[in-house]
Amino acid sequence: MEASISEIARRAGIGKGTVFRHFATKESLAAAIVSDRLDELAVTGRTLLEAADPEAALLAFMTAGVELHVSDRSFCQAATTDVRRDPVVRAAADRLSGVAEALTDRARRKGVIRGDITGEDVIRMLTAACQAAAPGEDVTGAWRRYLHLIFDGLRSEGARPLPPPA
Repeated sequence: MEASISEIARRAGIGKGTVFRHFATKESLAAAIVSDRLDELAVTGRTLLEAADPEAALLAFMTAGVELHVSDRSFCQAATTDVRRDPVVRAAADRLSGVAEALTDRARRKGVIRGDITGEDVIRMLTAACQAAAPGEDVTGAWRRYLHLIFDGLRSEGARPLPPPA
């Protein structure tokens, strides 16, 4: 994260001491930000499990993930650092992976996506689409194009077998 603790405190309208009372290090603050955002996306995904159309639900989940990157620069920055190894972040990532697997399984059983796509594939492709949506880049809206291109690759129609995961 580029911002200092002083800058974070100023933007939040609190004192630097308040930040340090809750987060001993900048890394622990980053871990809290990332895990909160991952959990928010997992909640969105769980809600989408109730949607009537599993294909639309999976696309909405992926769209929400990219929109999160676009709208939250601090999340985008923190998510690409060593904070991913933090146990709190790993637990949130595992919860998100479970939701992605459930959404993927639902779409797979309905026959609207390839039979060889996993929740982990969806998370990895979501991450790839997020690269096109990096904050500060002049790609306004271009990420939607790339996400739909990726999503078309998930569809079962015209699919060829994938090589096994490494």
